[in-house]
Amino acid sequence: MDDLTGRGFATRCVHGAGPADPVTGAVVPPISVSSTFAQDGVEGLRAFEYARSGNPTRAALETHLATLEGAAHGFAFASGLAAEDALLRTVAPGEHVLMPNDAYGGTVRLALKVHAPAGACVDTVDHTDLRAVAAAWQPHTRMVWVETPTNPLLAIVDIAAICEFAHDRGAVVVVDNTFATPALQQPLTLGADAVVHSTTKYLGGHSDVIGGFVATSHERLAEQVGFLQNAVGAVPGPFDCYLVHRGARTLALRMERHSSTAAAVAALLVDHPAVTEVRWPGLPSHPGHDVAARQMSGFGGMVSFRLAGGEQAALDVCARAQVFTLAESLGAVESLIEHPGRMTHSSVAGTTNEVPADLVRLSVGIEDPADLLDDLRQALGA
Repeated sequence: MDDLTGRGFATRCVHGAGPADPVTGAVVPPISVSSTFAQDGVEGLRAFEYARSGNPTRAALETHLATLEGAAHGFAFASGLAAEDALLRTVAPGEHVLMPNDAYGGTVRLALKVHAPAGACVDTVDHTDLRAVAAAWQPHTRMVWVETPTNPLLAIVDIAAICEFAHDRGAVVVVDNTFATPALQQPLTLGADAVVHSTTKYLGGHSDVIGGFVATSHERLAEQVGFLQNAVGAVPGPFDCYLVHRGARTLALRMERHSSTAAAVAALLVDHPAVTEVRWPGLPSHPGHDVAARQMSGFGGMVSFRLAGGEQAALDVCARAQVFTLAESLGAVESLIEHPGRMTHSSVAGTTNEVPADLVRLSVGIEDPADLLDDLRQALGA
């Protein structure tokens, strides 16, 4: 299928890498392992030159994921943080970046401990409050970095509103769409200048690959990110690209199951006496529910909750889980449970991005919902 214009999202998931191979008829992009490519004379390049600069398998993946995000350009990286690093490198020394005060700990660490010492000015602020964003704004603010839903508190940022605010003041907006995926949220259509992913998570979807991705239709950002991708060389190998492509083909189906089971999990937790708060954007009680309902087509598979018994109760729930695996990461077919304060977000302890000690984060997988609900009941002690 050559032209995907007007096709549905699931169709683009399956066919987004392009038509069948014209020579062999292969319906899956071949894994091209060559590190270099023959030339037809000096400077007589065919499609590729050297695998750091480009590779057929990577090119197919970049086309595929850019299609899913509705972007003109796509750039694959060796990890989500490598993709984020490339975007942050487009900020010149002395320019200002507004980061979320509720974000993945690795993102905050990268911004504050790598880019800030190199000259970037970085502040964190509550992006759900435009008045707080306005108060933190500086004349040299050039980038607003948005997570929505955020990790791990699942706060919802109004993408269209913050884009309008930032663009009126000459800044670009980057949206980390890892939690929602393009199956549930399309930030570029809401005004974002670039979207970033950890493809390790839902896009890959099987806990067997590390990767990152940047999608953009912003020509200056595309030129800068493309240059950095080649110049720095933090690119994925062909086998990694194949695994992400393989996972992305089932993204639409998986996100439906993640979301529907997460709804059942959230409903169980809301009614449980050991739980004091449940964070899932699909709950009417969620602080950002109305915004989420407006800008998302589904509410995703991430659920966080707090325990009445404090940190020890949270640690005990993590230890007692059986079907949920105690592990970092998220977005795969298997359900995961973790304690953010001691695990994924330990690097931001003592900062404004510190997470509550009584918080547990769930990545709801695609197992039988009844098994997951039973596991949570026993882990909670009921």
